[in-house]
Amino acid sequence: MTIDELQLADGNYTVEVTMEGGSGRATIESPTALSVEDGQAVAQITWSSNHYDYMIVGGEKYLPVSTDEHSVFEIPVAVFDEGMDVIGDTTAMSTPHEIEYTLRFDSASVK
Repeated sequence: MTIDELQLADGNYTVEVTMEGGSGRATIESPTALSVEDGQAVAQITWSSNHYDYMIVGGEKYLPVSTDEHSVFEIPVAVFDEGMDVIGDTTAMSTPHEIEYTLRFDSASVK
């Protein structure tokens, strides 16, 4: 399902998000903030660690908006109710590693 099919008005929402992939040690907060502006949805992804220095979504690199206690990213949401492949680069290991994850945003949970 796309943002157009959801017919969300511009504004701020929350949405449940699940994540698969990686070692299972890192998690993301759910529900997460979702903003809609001019038909574009952007989710705020908050990692359980502050060791993520970038994410790649749809071939584009996104830098964190905060790395204080957690790494926080604002990324576009292209689809709901389907897997969305992303990459998170973690510096928690001896050398940085790009790790593949799949995020799923639940359209029925948007509030």
